[in-house]
Amino acid sequence: MRWLATNIRTILLAFILAVAVWISAVTAADPDEIRSPIAVPLEIVGQEPSLIITSEIPSTVAVTLRAPRSVWERISAQENSIRAILDISNLSAGEHKKDIQIQIAARPMQLVLSDPVSVSVTLERRATRALPIDLSLSGQPAVGYQAGDPQTDVTEVVISGPESLVEKVQRARILLSFSGTRESIDQALPVLALDAQNAVVDGVSVNPSSIHVTIPVSQQGGFRDVAVKVVVSGQVTAGYRLENISVFPPVITVFASDPQLVNALPGVIETETLDLQDAKETISTRLALLLPENISIVGAQTVQVTVEVSPIQTSVTLLNQPINVIGLSDGLAAQVSPQSVDVIISGPLPVLDALTPQDIIVNIDVTGLGAGTYQLTPTIEILVENVLVESILPGAVEVVLSIPGTPTPTPKP
Repeated sequence: MRWLATNIRTILLAFILAVAVWISAVTAADPDEIRSPIAVPLEIVGQEPSLIITSEIPSTVAVTLRAPRSVWERISAQENSIRAILDISNLSAGEHKKDIQIQIAARPMQLVLSDPVSVSVTLERRATRALPIDLSLSGQPAVGYQAGDPQTDVTEVVISGPESLVEKVQRARILLSFSGTRESIDQALPVLALDAQNAVVDGVSVNPSSIHVTIPVSQQGGFRDVAVKVVVSGQVTAGYRLENISVFPPVITVFASDPQLVNALPGVIETETLDLQDAKETISTRLALLLPENISIVGAQTVQVTVEVSPIQTSVTLLNQPINVIGLSDGLAAQVSPQSVDVIISGPLPVLDALTPQDIIVNIDVTGLGAGTYQLTPTIEILVENVLVESILPGAVEVVLSIPGTPTPTPKP
């Protein structure tokens, strides 16, 4: 015992040193790491069904943690190892400030920082209210048509949400415009929750959110819709083609005091003849309609007709086009091999038919080049519009630049 009392300080010092050495060894083998920010989804628990959160709550919390590397490996492998919880149990309606709880499944782990630490929570009582459907119709069917009584599959909806917002809702309205329609309406339309100023109240739910609406639309006696047929004569200029003929409106409404007259129509009304002889460009004009006796048109008495005419696109090959050398420095001579190329061009047929050799210029640009042998790509200059170069044969030529009086290398064939 006397020996132990005499050496107690030495024993304690040795123990402390051993622990320090052990901690140092463990830390070196499994060092601490700080990782940030980690976005952790914010979970809300304990909410009363009769209350609604009306304040903005962040969806995630940014946390900074310190832990040994081995702990980080366990956290990465385990789902939901870090949780951010907002507990609003036993809270009544009103505004409250609550701390966010950070729960970490792995240990050892140190929470360095979390943002936000707390949030303001505003709770409001949930309210419901039943309102009749207000169907707002605008416009009129097309001339010669009449609409029947509208029908809906339900007569009222239930508005639910925060009490203050539900109290703002004055009407549940469906908007429907059937201006110019010729067919019966049978569709589901959304229900809008509106306040006293007819503004949409956001933050409330409507059940059902859409209502099925049907409105019969029928044609009145003596009226009939018929298609318009454009009558043309003549041929467009050679080298051009007729692409499309369009008419607006494509369907017109006709009327007769005797319904049998319109019912006897073949279903189409022809226009006066449009002459296309030697046309070279698109034609846009208004044409009158040829109507049987005692039948009239409802609305405009003419139709807009557009005839699209365009040149036929084709391609040609220009053989043996001579090559011009441009940009040649003073004191140099140029020898080109081969001295001509074939050029394939495309464009409108009338333009290509009128093309002359002088309209296509083939150039080789040697600007800034000194004496030597070069493989250069020709460039094409076209002096007419709407013509494109498709290909040059060959795609490159050999150009030998030399000083006059010195031997010139023989160009490669």
